[in-house]
Amino acid sequence: MPELPEVETVRRGLAPVMEGAVIERLELRRTDLRFPFPEGLADTLDGARITSLGRRAKYLLIDLATASADAETGEDVLIAHLGMSGSFRIEDEVPGAFHHERSTDGAHDHVVFHLKGGTRVIYNDPRRFGFMLLARRAELDSHPSFAGMGVEPVGNALSAEVLALALAGKRAPMKAALLDQRVIAGLGNIYVCEALWRSRLSPRREARTLVRRSGAPTERLKRLTDHIRDVIAEAIEAGGASLRDHRQTDGQLGYFQHRFCAYDREGATCAHEGCRGTIARIVQSGRSTFYCPACQR
Repeated sequence: MPELPEVETVRRGLAPVMEGAVIERLELRRTDLRFPFPEGLADTLDGARITSLGRRAKYLLIDLATASADAETGEDVLIAHLGMSGSFRIEDEVPGAFHHERSTDGAHDHVVFHLKGGTRVIYNDPRRFGFMLLARRAELDSHPSFAGMGVEPVGNALSAEVLALALAGKRAPMKAALLDQRVIAGLGNIYVCEALWRSRLSPRREARTLVRRSGAPTERLKRLTDHIRDVIAEAIEAGGASLRDHRQTDGQLGYFQHRFCAYDREGATCAHEGCRGTIARIVQSGRSTFYCPACQR
């Protein structure tokens, strides 16, 4: 499933084309994806102007100026989740003027944003595990998808002090604690494994052991916080990681998978200087965890 860096890469790819554009027509080629489309979605978006593209955790947020907007609840926001295999691509109606090659699986093109001026933005999803929902901007924080969600691992919101507050007293393993979206929003399996490896912290370690009795973060938690921010920033710069389905909006693959030091590296020699360990795979809460038992403590 695409994680935060992949969704941020998609947002950055779509923004130059979609921000400020007018949707002449929204074409829905089926009635549902993972969930049914909101009733009247096409009618609501027809003629709407896209004011901005944002992201919260692993969700793409498309802010819209629509005829139904009002002063109390603000503009409509289209919430898009890529699921397991969802992707967006950009095409122009002028023959030959494509941003990248046409999709070879057009049968899975389920949603088409026809923008004024001839550009099309197409949502393709072979497994149909993605979804699109409609909400009001003023009510977004209380929406079921976002209520109780933790801080973002980008920007200035994430700090060792904030993380210490969230982890204090938790007996859960570090891996499970970091995957809890109420602790850090959008942090997924790949980047948790990589951040823990960089920090030389065991995924089995109890989360509370990184917080002092006073509630202050330990030095190891401070280093972990820095590594979380770094690995997310590097992954975004690399266009995310393409393991199965993720592609950028221009059709290119992300390449952060070539920088993995732990994730999916079972049996490889640990890359930490001076460590002679081997990357191992264990299962935690039904998900694969990759780490070095020799140096991650």
